[in-house]
Amino acid sequence: MKVLSRKAEDYLEAILNITERKGYARIKDIAHELGITPPSVTEMVSKLDKKKLVLYEKYGGVRLTEKGRDIASTVKRRHETFNKFLKIILVPTEIAEKDACILEHHLNSKTIKQFSQFLQFIENEPSYSQFIHQFEKFCEREASSHY
Repeated sequence: MKVLSRKAEDYLEAILNITERKGYARIKDIAHELGITPPSVTEMVSKLDKKKLVLYEKYGGVRLTEKGRDIASTVKRRHETFNKFLKIILVPTEIAEKDACILEHHLNSKTIKQFSQFLQFIENEPSYSQFIHQFEKFCEREASSHY
């Protein structure tokens, strides 16, 4: 199977997120979520429908097929992994969100798995909160020593 484009994966993830929030997704919802025009959404959703990743009813809703949901869930998990990691290392929220979007599409699945396992390991470490606190103090000292 041909690998989906980053753009197609973003659409599937957006449809999943909207559906989880509202119970359904419409073209205008997807456009708003992705910050693009409804005609652009209609064009991509039609392509995803042809690939059997979504079910699209004109003037109706957009639903993920099982295959589309699987892909969207994988992309979402990747996004959440990187977003969480970036926040742990104190990347500002807005930047972490944008960078997580980039990382979720461009790293090898084995690298992503290692990031995920590392997060699980440190989050389950009894001294996790102490470790994070020490890292925050370290960053504060480094920031103040450079001014």
